[in-house]
Amino acid sequence: MDRKTPHSAILRGAPEGSAFQGGRRRFLCATGAALVTLLPLGAAWARPGRERRFLSFVHTHTGESLSVDYFREGAYDPSALERVNHLLRDFRTEQVHPIDPTLLDILFDLQTLAEHERPFEVISGYRSPQTNTALRRRSHGVAEHSLHLQGRAIDVRLPGFATRRLRELALGLQRGGVGFYARSDFVHLDNGPARFW
Repeated sequence: MDRKTPHSAILRGAPEGSAFQGGRRRFLCATGAALVTLLPLGAAWARPGRERRFLSFVHTHTGESLSVDYFREGAYDPSALERVNHLLRDFRTEQVHPIDPTLLDILFDLQTLAEHERPFEVISGYRSPQTNTALRRRSHGVAEHSLHLQGRAIDVRLPGFATRRLRELALGLQRGGVGFYARSDFVHLDNGPARFW
C-alpha cells in the first residue's frame, strides 16, 4: 500500500457488502465476530492443562514394554517419568538415568504427525560412559560425547511405518539431531542442536 493513500480510499474500493465497505469500525466488528466463531478451535490450544501426552515403547533388547501418560493436566508426571527412565536405562549395565522429558515430547509429536499408534521400538536410550566407550571401539558411528550419555537421545523405529518417512517427519520438526540408519532400520533422535546425518 502506498503510504500516501488514505485507508478510507482502500476501504471504498472493497466489494459491495464486504466487511471492508463501510469503514474501519464495520471491519473490526466483522473480524471480532469471526474470532469469536473460531474461539472453540483455539480454546483447545489455550488450555494446555487439559493436554494428555501418551507414549508406548517396546525395548528390542530386553523385551520390556511400557505404555504411559507422561504428561497430564499441565505437568509432567514424575512417577510416569521414573517408569520411562527405568525402561530406557542402559540395559548392559542396568544404570538408570533421567530421560529429558522434551525428548519424549519429540516422540509424541512425531507419532501424532505419523498418525501411527503402534509402540516405538527402542534400540537405545540412555548409555552409561562404559557402554558408550565399548560401542565406540566397535563402531565409528558412536560419538564420544553422545547425547545418549545425558538421557537426551534415543534410537527408535515405528513398526509398520517406513523408517525413512519417520526421518522425514523428524527433520520437519527441526527440534534436534536426526540420524538415519537404513541398514539397521532405525532413527536417532535427540534434543540437541538441529542437524542431520
